[in-house]
Amino acid sequence: MNRVNIVCTSKPGDGLLRYSYEHCCALNSLGIKTQLVIIPNPKHTKEEYKKSITDQYKTYQNVIFDDYTPSKNEITLVLGRSMITLAYLDRKNYTENQLLTLHLLFREKLISIYSENHIKQYPTALKYFTSKKVFDLCDFDVYPNGEGIQYEKIINFDEYKPINNDIQYKNLFLGTNETYYKEIEKHIHKYPDHGIVTYNEKWINPKLNNLFAPIENILGKFETYVYTKPNFDPAPRLFVEFKWLNKNVEYVRDKSIKDGGLVYWNRPQPTKEIYLNNINILVELIREL
Repeated sequence: MNRVNIVCTSKPGDGLLRYSYEHCCALNSLGIKTQLVIIPNPKHTKEEYKKSITDQYKTYQNVIFDDYTPSKNEITLVLGRSMITLAYLDRKNYTENQLLTLHLLFREKLISIYSENHIKQYPTALKYFTSKKVFDLCDFDVYPNGEGIQYEKIINFDEYKPINNDIQYKNLFLGTNETYYKEIEKHIHKYPDHGIVTYNEKWINPKLNNLFAPIENILGKFETYVYTKPNFDPAPRLFVEFKWLNKNVEYVRDKSIKDGGLVYWNRPQPTKEIYLNNINILVELIREL
């Protein structure tokens, strides 16, 4: 069977990097030769991505950066359409090798998991990368009007290192973009013992306890995850991880928002059987291609 290339263009602290690496491990374990191709966000280094993976997972393998020439028969997988649109939006900040690699990977058979981060830019991005054939997967509980075959993003906990429970802060907040961060500032006065996982950007408040991603042993350093995201969140990870560890989660957002937040909140904890049944949908599509 031809190789599968999972492309990741997100930041090193983002959930899509983790979903991408977990899928890489899972497909290889099922006999499908797969590699993760990371084109780093221009503001971040390869070392940050390596650290993000090695801090959380038992293995670090089948990962390459920047430069790859696939054959025409190889398949590309992205764990969210934003991996394509982010690449398009950052195109002027990439090296020639990075941009050529993206063009080659996105040009032939492309499996894309539906998301709506950049609705207007996505068709433009596909046209820019001259994508010939796109096969869609979609979590219709999150995106009722999406496209493709039903598929869920489920965390592969089997790949995790043992969690070292070394509590340093009571409350964890996720402020990895300006929208998330501004919402946190509305609630943070109620949580004096906190750490905000973020990036060193101009919009952070230096008076708060900012922790710059990626963070080693992030799941072991906190007692409670305070979930405050105000906008559409397709596939939240942290509260699923905290629930897996039997830790506290505070859902501090409008529960009338119909997105992945409420869907994942109400879903059962994924078992090995649930995980395999789900990923077999992807495996069957890969085999068909």
